[in-house]
Amino acid sequence: MNKSELVQLMADGAGITQREAEAALKSALDGIKKSLKRKKKVTLVGFGTFSVTRRKARKGRNPQTGEALKIAARNIPKFAPGSGLKDAVN
Repeated sequence: MNKSELVQLMADGAGITQREAEAALKSALDGIKKSLKRKKKVTLVGFGTFSVTRRKARKGRNPQTGEALKIAARNIPKFAPGSGLKDAVN
């Protein structure tokens, strides 16, 4: 399923226009991004939890040349599915 199919599904399910559903989806995703940028968790009970983890700096290798290089530390978004989502998939 892609974004436009999700917007259509939301519009049909909520009885709203596609434009309204797209605005709602954009708003929800923007809210999640803003929270993660502030390093705060976003928990949707029954669905899952979005969080941010810090990946340490490490050494790596260029696979083409074999040259050693340093990979900088960075923040990585993480998603842990909730029990409701796990049950729905099984």
